Amino acid sequence: MPRSAVRNGLSVDVEEWFQVGAFERVIDKSDWATIASRVEANTGAVLDLFAESGVKATFFTLGWVAARQPRLIRRIAEAGHEIASHGWDHQRVFTMDAAAFRADLARARAALEDAGGQAVTGYRAPSFSIDTRNLWAFNELAEAGYAYSSSVAPVAHDHYGWRDAPRYAFRPLKDSPLIELPVTVARIGGRHLATGGGFFRLLPSALTDFAVRQVNREGHAGIFYFHPWEVDADQPRVRQAPLRSKVRHYSRLGAMAGKLRGLIERHDWGRVDTVVAREAALLS
Repeated sequence: MPRSAVRNGLSVDVEEWFQVGAFERVIDKSDWATIASRVEANTGAVLDLFAESGVKATFFTLGWVAARQPRLIRRIAEAGHEIASHGWDHQRVFTMDAAAFRADLARARAALEDAGGQAVTGYRAPSFSIDTRNLWAFNELAEAGYAYSSSVAPVAHDHYGWRDAPRYAFRPLKDSPLIELPVTVARIGGRHLATGGGFFRLLPSALTDFAVRQVNREGHAGIFYFHPWEVDADQPRVRQAPLRSKVRHYSRLGAMAGKLRGLIERHDWGRVDTVVAREAALLS
């Protein structure tokens, strides 16, 4: 296939393997500090893959990780990638009120900027947890000075999703320059099918290729995401997790790096902050 003509946003949600929504009911946050960390090695493997492919990306990173792995954050920044916020400790936004969310944003940004030495202007809600229940979160992001968010998944899913959200960039607030860049989904037969993260890992790559080219044909950038733990086939198994969670989390981890290389080769990719300016011009 020829490479896509539109530059798309390549993004990584940086969190430990045990901080995912699939394990939130079986691994308590109070135990996190006692679990062996794998995020530095896993993210290092992703950085090496990007260096081999010659691409830059945005790393939406937990403040919790940045506070404990400042060397990793510096490495990401020094390699020319964007550091953006994924919140403090992966708490879903719709479980917080405005004051708690404001504090979470500030705490995470401080840790990220201290470690990375660059301004943080992008945000992604843990588990894409901004939807019709908490649209007030966009006001908080604007007040905090964020240029963009990539916190919406326009799908129906048992853990997250805003099914009727736009499929590409929109301004969620009337009197603010804040832009929301939803993660890319495929529109097939009137339905939206998710394509990033575990969906990319478990389903044929052709679905993600189709989704990216579909939004590109409509004149917009695609937004793709995955996690560093998805390239780590040797990570520990959580035996007490529900069967569905284990299938989603552990399946095809060994195939992920190869699939990523192919996806990167077939499309034009860059940092999400470089996509924002183009999408903002389309909304003017």
